[in-house]
Amino acid sequence: MKLVRKDIEKDNAGQVTLVPEEPEDMWHTYNLVQVGDSLRASTIRKVQTESSTGSVGSNRVRTTLTLCVEAIDFDSQACQLRVKGTNIQENEYVKMGAYHTIELEPNRQFTLAKKQWDSVVLERIEQACDPAWSADVAAVVMQEGLAHICLVTPSMTLTRAKVEVNIPRKRKGNCSQHDRALERFYEQVVQAIQRHIHFDVVKCILVASPGFVREQFCDYMFQQAVKTDNKVLLENRSKFLQVHASSGHKYSLKEALCDPTVASRLSDTKAAGEVKALDDFYKMLQHEPDRAFYGLKQVEKANEAMAIDTLLISDELFRHQDVATRSRYVKLVDSVKENAGTVRIFSSLHVSGEQLSQLTGVAAILRFPVAELSDQEDNSSSEED
Repeated sequence: MKLVRKDIEKDNAGQVTLVPEEPEDMWHTYNLVQVGDSLRASTIRKVQTESSTGSVGSNRVRTTLTLCVEAIDFDSQACQLRVKGTNIQENEYVKMGAYHTIELEPNRQFTLAKKQWDSVVLERIEQACDPAWSADVAAVVMQEGLAHICLVTPSMTLTRAKVEVNIPRKRKGNCSQHDRALERFYEQVVQAIQRHIHFDVVKCILVASPGFVREQFCDYMFQQAVKTDNKVLLENRSKFLQVHASSGHKYSLKEALCDPTVASRLSDTKAAGEVKALDDFYKMLQHEPDRAFYGLKQVEKANEAMAIDTLLISDELFRHQDVATRSRYVKLVDSVKENAGTVRIFSSLHVSGEQLSQLTGVAAILRFPVAELSDQEDNSSSEED
């Protein structure tokens, strides 16, 4: 993402002009745009024209519109963002108040105006415009006959390809059908890796599987690379890292990212940091439940006691339609930071973010046990009864 201009007043009202450069920038934009904002961007509009003879025709013209945002639609697989709203600035092709849908495009700038820019949104702009935040991890999660090729970016886990091949069982004295099907499966996975992984960008490719599947696959891949003189695979051999996973399904990627070898190799990536934070929370919940809270009310009470060491919160909470509810989450984040706590904002498109959403989307690891919070709630509920 490229920041062209930023005009924000002391009362936090103002506008920013940005240029999305990567598909992932659309995800950042989706988290920036909220209902009620003003969005100005170039778009295509179908316009009816009437000639001097009275015949009516229609032309598609490119024009710049300013919309009051009413609906936002994001396609996570295609990384496309559509914003629907009413026109609020005079235009020769579109009447005031007329509805239009703008599809934001890569490398085409837009201007977003808000009445209130909060700290979470401003921090996201900083992250999106920082070149260090780039997609640098790829993963192949596989089992016999099933493989998912994923890109792990700082903000989401994108499934780029799914390979499925029926593998017949081994039979006594005859394994040829099984072996041929397995070889065909491995070949399709290699092709998917070459098609969807940019080796000049990624610094690590995880190959995760149960049993010996990953070892057999890597042996096959590099044997074929030597036979065919595939320089791309051979030159990037050191980037492949084999780790254990319980299955070839996408959710098993979390296990791979939790592996200590992977964690040390990817210590500077946001995705690995999220996974470790969630893993720490679950360990704390198991061994010291008085230091692991989840749910907004419980976490807010822990924050009042200045007990929060690490706050885990899902980015989908900041897309809440209700302004007051959204402000409540922003206030919580600001307060934890003021109290020297660490805040980790999880992407709802990451495997770890999906898990956090199952825990209400907000959780906290505490500096010290705060058992009395749950006791107070129990007492108050019993008094009400």
